[in-house]
Amino acid sequence: MDGAVASPGQDPQLFEQTLLPHMDAAYNLARWLLRNEHDAEDAVQEAFVRAFQSFARFRGGDGRAWLLTIVRNLCYTRLRRQIGKEPAEPFDEALHGATNEAADSAERLRREAQGEQLQAALEKLPEEFREVLVLHELEELSYKEIATVIGVPVGTVMSRLSRARQRLQRTLTAGKESPHGL
Repeated sequence: MDGAVASPGQDPQLFEQTLLPHMDAAYNLARWLLRNEHDAEDAVQEAFVRAFQSFARFRGGDGRAWLLTIVRNLCYTRLRRQIGKEPAEPFDEALHGATNEAADSAERLRREAQGEQLQAALEKLPEEFREVLVLHELEELSYKEIATVIGVPVGTVMSRLSRARQRLQRTLTAGKESPHGL
């Protein structure tokens, strides 16, 4: 046989149906872990290549959790390699996000400032807390799915999520009490 026929585990159409719907979640997790838009794009691309190469080992179930596990592991590998190198430039949603029109409204400015404050507070969290918050609050994964993605017991996920929320609350509250807080 010439190898032109794909095995069921390497079916490109099944791969696309299973994993492509989760590309935004993969990018979002990578962006928050790596704190750099371009590094996140590279990591997601590499994660999809790895996922395709090992898709024959995927046993069905939650494709999102399986893909996010690959993305997470890849991001942490990249971060370990960067130790001692110049830190990545933090992701700036206002600079790299959707195109903004001129802000005429004080309400819009207030919301933008709150968004920036929230982003800054999230970036201050330790990675173990930031990742559970991103996975639960932004990607809406269940405790069980997060436990699968990061490889810890469900109780640890719940504990980290609770502590992450507390730290985020303290950081945001402290920002409001400062002279520059809104």
